[in-house]
Amino acid sequence: MAADFHRPTRFPPNMFEGFLGAEDPAHVSRLAHDTAAAVLSRVRADPDPEIVARLVTYTDEHGIDAIAELWSQASPKSLPGVLWRIYLLRTMIRQDAEGVSLAFQRGTEVSRTIDQVVAGAPTPAGPAEVRDLADTILRGVFAGDFAAALDRAAAFCRVASAGFASLADDADASDAVHHDRPGVLTTRALRLTELADEFGACARLWRHDGLD
Repeated sequence: MAADFHRPTRFPPNMFEGFLGAEDPAHVSRLAHDTAAAVLSRVRADPDPEIVARLVTYTDEHGIDAIAELWSQASPKSLPGVLWRIYLLRTMIRQDAEGVSLAFQRGTEVSRTIDQVVAGAPTPAGPAEVRDLADTILRGVFAGDFAAALDRAAAFCRVASAGFASLADDADASDAVHHDRPGVLTTRALRLTELADEFGACARLWRHDGLD
């Protein structure tokens, strides 16, 4: 994968919204599908813990650009598209673990679903816990129940989305200085809702052998 990338690339928060908000291209490169299928089938056939660990932390060493170059233009309801989104979610969590953990915690307080249980996050879930959860979910993609890992990711996104929406309401009512903060938080909530829907759709496709 893109051997030219040697250092992690910082991923500004606005790029998270930009990638998720972009329209999918009409034609997805065959290379994206082939590489995604090759990586996943090889590691799942022989889930060596060292190889799985290297895949989980791949973007820490090489940067998110290396994954984006291969898979970011793929349909969200495809194997390369969902792998890209899992890595994207992990990067977002690691680069703003404090903010995401705050939103997740708020989400557990305002939502009345079993999503927190499905996500598998401890209570309370601080920055270290949400970082660990992101790694656990990605590890499950490569060496566990693939659909279950996507369901966990979807549940996490729904809880965090509810939290960001609630924080946006608070900011709208109280923040007289940073007028753009409610909009930023609301946009993050909407994008996470999109991600949750995409992860859920891909989990269903995987269970019916329809994800390629």
